[in-house]
Amino acid sequence: MIKEQYKYSELTSKIIRCAMTVHKTLGDGFQEVIYQRALAIEMRLAGIRFQREYEMPVFLQRRTKKD
Repeated sequence: MIKEQYKYSELTSKIIRCAMTVHKTLGDGFQEVIYQRALAIEMRLAGIRFQREYEMPVFLQRRTKKD
């Protein structure tokens, strides 16, 4: 469902549609990489530009236990 008040509603809808197609086609039980490849195919067919396995910095703050 596309809601005009949300900036990326149309794109989000397309991505979800691609993911649902992959899920319906493949079902359960494959390794994650198989779903990634299938989703890449569906997104290409839908004309969605994307980058797989995008690397980005992650910052983690360690917490100390309180006595």
